Amino acid sequence: MQENLVIVESPAKAKTIERFLGKGYMVKSSFGHIRDLAKKGLGINLDNDFEPIYEIPEDKRKIVDELARLSREAKTVWLASDEDREGEAIAWHLAKVLNLPIDRTKRIVFHEITQRAILAAIENPRTIDMNLVNAQQARRVLDRLVGFELSPVLWKKVRPALSAGRVQSVAVRLIVERERDIIAFKSVAQYRVVAQFYAAGDESKTLFKATLSQLFERREDAEQFLKECIGQKFSVIKAEEKPVQRYAAPPFTTSTLQQEASRRLGMSVSQTMSVAQKLYEQGLITYMRTDSVNLSQMAITQCKNEVTRLFGAKYSYPHNFKTKSKGAQEAHEAIRPSYIERHEIEGTAAEKRLYDLIWKRTVASQMVPAELDRTQVIIEVSGHKEQFVATGEVVRFDGFMRLYSESVDEDAQNEGDGGILPKMCVGDEVEYVNIVASERYTQAPVRYNEAALVKRLEELGIGRPSTYAPTITTIINRGYVVKQNKEGQKRQTLQITLVGDKLSEKMITESYGKEKNRLAPTDIGMVVNDYLESQFASIMDYHFTANVEKEFDRVADGDITWTKMISDFYNPFHTLVDAAIGTQNERGYQSARVLGIDPKTGLTVRARIGRYGPMVELVGEDSSKAQFASLKKGQLIESITLEEALELFALPRNLGELDGEALMVGIGKFGPYVRHGKTFASLGKGDDPYTITRERAEALLRENSAKQQVAATPLRLFEEDASMVIKTGVYGPYIAYNGKNYRLPKGVKVDSISYAECQRIVAKAKK
Repeated sequence: MQENLVIVESPAKAKTIERFLGKGYMVKSSFGHIRDLAKKGLGINLDNDFEPIYEIPEDKRKIVDELARLSREAKTVWLASDEDREGEAIAWHLAKVLNLPIDRTKRIVFHEITQRAILAAIENPRTIDMNLVNAQQARRVLDRLVGFELSPVLWKKVRPALSAGRVQSVAVRLIVERERDIIAFKSVAQYRVVAQFYAAGDESKTLFKATLSQLFERREDAEQFLKECIGQKFSVIKAEEKPVQRYAAPPFTTSTLQQEASRRLGMSVSQTMSVAQKLYEQGLITYMRTDSVNLSQMAITQCKNEVTRLFGAKYSYPHNFKTKSKGAQEAHEAIRPSYIERHEIEGTAAEKRLYDLIWKRTVASQMVPAELDRTQVIIEVSGHKEQFVATGEVVRFDGFMRLYSESVDEDAQNEGDGGILPKMCVGDEVEYVNIVASERYTQAPVRYNEAALVKRLEELGIGRPSTYAPTITTIINRGYVVKQNKEGQKRQTLQITLVGDKLSEKMITESYGKEKNRLAPTDIGMVVNDYLESQFASIMDYHFTANVEKEFDRVADGDITWTKMISDFYNPFHTLVDAAIGTQNERGYQSARVLGIDPKTGLTVRARIGRYGPMVELVGEDSSKAQFASLKKGQLIESITLEEALELFALPRNLGELDGEALMVGIGKFGPYVRHGKTFASLGKGDDPYTITRERAEALLRENSAKQQVAATPLRLFEEDASMVIKTGVYGPYIAYNGKNYRLPKGVKVDSISYAECQRIVAKAKK
């Protein structure tokens, strides 16, 4: 009989823990949740106080059977799933399914997978915390109710096969609102004036830059100001230098790790969480789902020792940070290395980079503030109210910056502080080398990237550490949001320069509008958002969604029962659903957007969502003559112009005749294609159907013909039966037999497979 059975969620975690516990302990994995709400129907008994109906998925039955056998044979069962609500629920489900007494089964938790933490947990077991379990059940039940009742409304009122979620729909709303701000934005040109000065009497003529406090809206005003600077006196009216301290950022929480990994390492939110999970399961970092910036006293001491060893005692500043997030649990820790003395790890490139980021952030948080001198000089132009402002910053002591400085969002970046400014006093005169007025266009709000969206959700109190990554993944997978890159565009801007008493002009080429991994709504995402806002305003309200999170926290604290919380939400929500279903009798919530009249045909040009997605159409009194065209990637129904729409009707394009038949290019259900008679070939990734040449179209047809010839050529024939053939297809080799196709099992080699084996594969597939 096994003395002790320890059950965790993941095999990697099991392997690490078993190494620490040694003989007398068997560590097994449940591979995550072993049961969930029933997939058939609602999975919730509304007539019995929202009782969840749980079932064990088919792919988990073998695991459950093995755990049940091992738990019967063991003297003591320890449930060691993660320390959050999800982990507590996994422990509870295990206890229920394995028939373990809830009030007597030993539950252990730890923030890090280290020997000291595991042994300390074994010494101090507790029972399953039903408040945490109920908070998880409340979230799961509430989200199932919202999805189950909202989705059919969308099927009926907007389009089939759509779905909605409580947090996901609010995240889409944020992205849609930002898109509409961008659509509504009108860029205007302004002139910014920057001068290069040196202090009069400074023999070295040390140059420094200063920016005029006012922007000019008209070229004439900017040019006039430059002319009026000729022969004027420039005097210092303020010269202020003051010491400032810059403090280190706190250790990582889940959201700040996701944001910084995105900015510094270019990692998506889901990739960051996946890599962090692996680091945690290997015992390299503490638990990666936390909203606490707290560090244990042991970690603070280890940081102090490491900072002193690396940089000297004057760099050490042991202290703890106060968690601002409501509902954060101070008993939890921030994300930190399990062993501070371990600077580097073995692993994949992503694991090494993320670990290095976590290590530096943790250690830097325990270092002294940086000391800087910040200088501001204001320069007056005689006879003008406008002033030039110069700022400078000098690092006197680098402090924590010696190891690490937090990055900022690219949309929050500006020209920032200058370098060192020469010593100047009030009354000193300065002279200009040049004064430049540059045409600058106002910038539209930028689309969210994943890091910025997580930051905004956190600011609004929507979601929790465990929900950010799946929320973003879900809205992208549902097709409501796309992650896009955009090439920058070029434009010419004017630059007017004053040197001495001479003005000169030149045109400068600048890039603008470049995007990388930015989140943009799709047309269907905007339509669904608008419908939900019109019919379910309370569910889509940011404050309401944040308040639901607070209610989950109250359930976790034992202040309210989870069934009362669900009841308070469900009854008014169900009333809204009934009302929404009664508002319209037919699908088609969004009407078509009229763009104007086609000057060639006199037909009306409209944009709308069609059966296969967003489209534009030419329509008149005779609907049988209507023409349709799909929108290009990146185009939206809400912002497409008449000119852009008319360009789309250039398809299908006739590239001329080839062997007596037309060579056509168009866009169909499966994307852009070239067609010659009855032969089709898909366009390549870099091909544009609007600009593709005849030569390229013919090359695609030849490539397609060659592929079909290869596919038609048998890889293997069998003497025993001429109708048994092995061919190659899009997904690799397969068996073709009596007009039907059969997939070859993984690892089977075409050269060595026998006729008898092929027969067995066919027979098994038929069963």
